[in-house]
Amino acid sequence: MSNPPGPESFTKREQRLIQSLRSPAQVQRFFSSMPYNRERNGGTLRSFREVVRSNEAHCLEAAVGAAVILEQHGYPPLLLDIESQDLLDHVIFVFQKDGLWGSIGRSRDIGLHGRRPLFRSLRDLTWSYFDPYVDFSGRIKGYGLTNLYELGNYDWRFATKNMTKIENHLRALPHRRLPSSDKRYQKLLARYKKYKKRYPDRSPAYYDNRNQWMI
Repeated sequence: MSNPPGPESFTKREQRLIQSLRSPAQVQRFFSSMPYNRERNGGTLRSFREVVRSNEAHCLEAAVGAAVILEQHGYPPLLLDIESQDLLDHVIFVFQKDGLWGSIGRSRDIGLHGRRPLFRSLRDLTWSYFDPYVDFSGRIKGYGLTNLYELGNYDWRFATKNMTKIENHLRALPHRRLPSSDKRYQKLLARYKKYKKRYPDRSPAYYDNRNQWMI
């Protein structure tokens, strides 16, 4: 399906939700307040419909959910895959406003949530995630963009089963490299380790670019 489905395709609950979330900032607040899906019973990759039913989402589920909601308000369903050296990629929904890029994201780490539309390029947007991405194993290597319409008739809106095709599609995307300084990375890693030793259950929010965040 390469065109937005009509209102009749959604349940009344879904319609009410979509009509109440008309901007990226509202959608970000919705997913930020939703419990994070820690996949305690095994890996999931839920569609928008299943996310609404379960009331929890991890990064890819939130990105797809944001795509479905904002597609109904005229936004193309664009996902950005942020590639990490530890193979634990982060997926966000991206959008443009007045020619500038912003994003919607969900993560266990607050620094990996959305960004206000302030970035001239996807490279600049991805760079805004570099510092908060550094944990015990994470380091951004590159990024790749896709439009969910590229999946043809695949049902990423209402599927009841895990959407493994999306995950495979994202992995197969051509990714642009994002070279970074080893010195910078080691400094960030040391700071992260020191913070987690003191606050093992907290997500660090000490980054300089918090004014860019949309949480």
